[in-house]
Amino acid sequence: MNRIFFLLAIFFMSHLGHASSILIPMDAESQKNHLKAYGITYWVLSKQQKVQWLLNYRGGSFLLPDGEVIRKECQIRGVSFEIISDDQANTILDEISSPSKNQDAVILEKAPKIAVYSPKENQPWDDAVTMALTYAEIPYVTVYDEEVLEDKLALYDWLHLHHEDFTGQYGKFYGAYRATPWYIEGKKEAEKLARKLGYDKVSDEKLAVTLKIRNYVIGGGFMFAMCSATDSFDIALAADGVDICEPMFDGDPSDPNYQASLDFDKTFAFTDFILERSPVKYEFSSIDMTSKRGNVPKEQDYFSLMDFSAKWDAVPTMLCQNHTTLVKGFMGQTTAFERSEIKPTVLVLGENKLNGEARYIHGIKGKGFFTFYGGHDPEDYQHRVGDPKTELELHPTSPGYRLILNNVLFPAARKKKQKT
Repeated sequence: MNRIFFLLAIFFMSHLGHASSILIPMDAESQKNHLKAYGITYWVLSKQQKVQWLLNYRGGSFLLPDGEVIRKECQIRGVSFEIISDDQANTILDEISSPSKNQDAVILEKAPKIAVYSPKENQPWDDAVTMALTYAEIPYVTVYDEEVLEDKLALYDWLHLHHEDFTGQYGKFYGAYRATPWYIEGKKEAEKLARKLGYDKVSDEKLAVTLKIRNYVIGGGFMFAMCSATDSFDIALAADGVDICEPMFDGDPSDPNYQASLDFDKTFAFTDFILERSPVKYEFSSIDMTSKRGNVPKEQDYFSLMDFSAKWDAVPTMLCQNHTTLVKGFMGQTTAFERSEIKPTVLVLGENKLNGEARYIHGIKGKGFFTFYGGHDPEDYQHRVGDPKTELELHPTSPGYRLILNNVLFPAARKKKQKT
């Protein structure tokens, strides 16, 4: 009898010894908190441990080293996980490596240092990315014009830009909000900051910031932009040396026929766009599709994620990992991008086929990468000034927010040469 108990003990000890991996499933059925799963993965990376991102396997699951501390952290944060043996992990990796499977395992090596470009007075719920980072428990640092102009972006691996106007036109809010206290105060503070930094006009100061961010990306940085930061950034680059601001913005007239002076060779993503000249219209240019969406009712507003080869095009595959290929649409000052005005070198990652518009795009600039994501808040369909904040506790499995967090982890990956 003692021999039987001894053999059973050896069997169970052997079984426990092989339980050396934690699988965090990311499919719709198994994961109860997709967003916090990214935070767990980031947390493990911050402990100098490597993680494998299983592209296209159960919604883009994560394979972590096993440990009691990691298990407890998953339980505390409410993240679903599975303990698997060495043999099970190897079987999964073997299946993924098969040429017949559009899957791959990408090694994540370090926790990227994250910066969010945002005015210090902004409320945290003004920015979907800061809400996602906070909810997922991923640390970040807020930077603004002073830090950018002092070349402090070099301290960070990943930079986010959100609802920002890099053209010096104060978000094109003049038409509806020029008499409101917040607009008046914001304009005054922007002018004060520009003078402090040695610029006569806000548009000149914002251009200097834009050029610093451009150089950050060219030098190898990762930039992620949403809403009006996407098109206003490229507009500022194209208008380098050209005054496109009317007197109510910068105190002097714009350059005559400034449209013809734009240089599209300087932009990241867009080309041949037409600027909106009216200072009272809440629009920057023809890039944005917001006013061209009459045939897209809210109940049919979805965009589909593109399918890439995981083994040959790991970068766009990483950025599209999700538990669904159809993502609920949402509005913003810049909602979506005109397909005909996207450069041919830029990949479309997500599109609304009903309207023929791009929602989510990605490209390479120099040694770095950029991703532009249209819309303001993936769980607030038509976010307006003064609307209450989104409570992500109510949306822990949000596919739209997952796309943001894919970009957060993207710089942690060991890079492979992209074939597309």
